[in-house]
Amino acid sequence: MAAVVPSSSTPPVAAEPAVPPTLSRRRQLWRRACANRPFMFGLGLLALIVLLALAVPLFYPHDPYAQDLTQRTVPPVWYARGTWEHVLGTDALGRDYLARLLHGGRVSLLISLSVVLISGSIGTTLGVLAGYFSGKVDLGITFLITSFLAMPSILIALVIVSMVGSSLTVVILVLGLLMWIRFAVVTRTATQQIRALDYVAAAQAVGASRWRIVFGEVLPNVMPQVIVVATLEAASAIMVEAALSFLGLGVQPPTPSWGLMIAEARSYMFFSFWLIAIPGISLGLLALAINLVGDGLRDLFAAGSRN
Repeated sequence: MAAVVPSSSTPPVAAEPAVPPTLSRRRQLWRRACANRPFMFGLGLLALIVLLALAVPLFYPHDPYAQDLTQRTVPPVWYARGTWEHVLGTDALGRDYLARLLHGGRVSLLISLSVVLISGSIGTTLGVLAGYFSGKVDLGITFLITSFLAMPSILIALVIVSMVGSSLTVVILVLGLLMWIRFAVVTRTATQQIRALDYVAAAQAVGASRWRIVFGEVLPNVMPQVIVVATLEAASAIMVEAALSFLGLGVQPPTPSWGLMIAEARSYMFFSFWLIAIPGISLGLLALAINLVGDGLRDLFAAGSRN
């Protein structure tokens, strides 16, 4: 029996287009993120706080600095004496509390972002240098890290701010120069692990310079750890700034700050409890949101590295 030869006119079967691996990884990452409920809750809460702090003051009619002594300590709208003119009431000087709360959120976000950029740049640079070059470089940077770890950063911040003078710029610079330790420790350990991997050895074999390897191979691969540390340090910076402002060594009046708002309401805590409760709850929610996002990112990056 003769074999049947397929006709040359038969059109070839088109192969299905392959799904790009990058797109597949992004889908997997998105699915893991959606499955992580604390991460999604923290991300949504953080996005809401940022949106309220940045967008609402553009349309809200009240000035956070305008005083009206005839409208002192007006309660929020859910109290019997509350009015919709001042949704969250007013403070002891008759300033609209919602306007001050929103602008205080701007200050907290500005401080956290600025501190993370300064401390992250310093700590990441030192950590990568110590982890890659080792030897005397590692010894010197490790000694510097150990020295800073032996000193309580909050006390150092108190001493420096009390000597130099307190202002928003001083607080940002002091916290940025003191909170780089965790960045350095994490990136140093990660760089030591990456330095022993095959693609770094391959880059060395083809004649790439040390700085080319550091910036092209090592630094991009330690960025996931840097991002996780940045979220945690942002929450710490917000809490430290609130503590400094509460003690009178942080943001100075009349600039609104959540820590300063709590400090200004101390004498009214038994009569107008909401003056302390509102900024205190806002401060806790912001720190909670940032920490949940940081924990979620850590889990996502850990799952991605295992795959």
